[in-house]
Amino acid sequence: MVKLAEWRGKEIFRQYGMPLPRGRVVRSAAEAASAVAAGSVPLPCVVKAQVLAGGRGKGGAVRFASTPAEAEAATGAILGLEFKGERVREVLLEEKLPIARELYLSVALDRSLRLPIVMASARGGVEIESVDDAQILRVPVHPFVGLTGYERRRIATTLGLVGPAVRSLDTVLTALWQIFEREDAELVEINPLAVVGDGLTALDAKVIIEDDASFRHPQYAEVRDDRTPLEEIAREKEIAFVQLDGNIGVIANGAGLTMATLDVLQQFGGRPGVFLDLGGTDDPKKVTEAFLLMAKARPAAVFLNIFGGVTRCDTVALGLVEAMKQVPPAERFPLVARIRGNNEDEGIAILRSAGVTSLHELKESVQAAVAAAGGRP
Repeated sequence: MVKLAEWRGKEIFRQYGMPLPRGRVVRSAAEAASAVAAGSVPLPCVVKAQVLAGGRGKGGAVRFASTPAEAEAATGAILGLEFKGERVREVLLEEKLPIARELYLSVALDRSLRLPIVMASARGGVEIESVDDAQILRVPVHPFVGLTGYERRRIATTLGLVGPAVRSLDTVLTALWQIFEREDAELVEINPLAVVGDGLTALDAKVIIEDDASFRHPQYAEVRDDRTPLEEIAREKEIAFVQLDGNIGVIANGAGLTMATLDVLQQFGGRPGVFLDLGGTDDPKKVTEAFLLMAKARPAAVFLNIFGGVTRCDTVALGLVEAMKQVPPAERFPLVARIRGNNEDEGIAILRSAGVTSLHELKESVQAAVAAAGGRP
């Protein structure tokens, strides 16, 4: 998936006629002061970090300014932040509007229904996950028909809109649906959608594009998303590699086993960090490459959980042993292995001869990995 920053999402919104605040994205404090002084950003204004993580307001990544000097200072302060692991490189300055109410509106792909679904709530401006289900309207939309008149009226009623605001909502819904359909989106979200005077204005924009449709949208090819630098390297090498917040690296083969391994580690008090799915490969060169990539993430310990079906346990073990030799001594970490299946005895012998803790049972091997990482067994 391709996650777009707010300002990029709003560029798309503007193309489809979505009502938006006046504003401009800047990349330096001096540029912010110039934009305000030139009048391209009306005062007072909102200064917002352009990062993909949520919770910007609570994290100090959204500020307000009433003068060019304040806009310059706020921009400089925000550009110096590292917000939830992401360095702030861009800031969006927008006019501050007199907001009467904040609403929530989105179009998303509901995979269980296999249909697009409109979600609407009169409680906007907060994370939608924190809103009670009873306060969220979900309207499945037939992809060939689109949003019908009665569905639009039902959404307006849920949001408590009357008069001119209903006509404004019609414009917003049309734009949302067209963006979702024409841009091959997985999600198009406005949170909050503000009631301003007699109309509506999109104060935020969250757009996620389905990357399997990227051949139809070359304009998104170079968009920076929320991958870490190591995840970006892994993607180029076609390695399934994800970084989390924990300190235990996980190497497994197959999505199901990998997810189950993360769950079991947490059950026994571990904190999964980097996880790496080898899939069906047992190519020692590929295993070595993947392991060295994990080593760059500096885990406290690594847990290897392999089931050898098509994958041969001994060739996976050979790749790991070769990779361990290439990790500098100062950067090495404990490795605990559990390998079962095709050629498991040979694989265990290879690992044990290299000094790797290799166990048969899942529970004891997970406990050993947690203990090696400094957690409770």
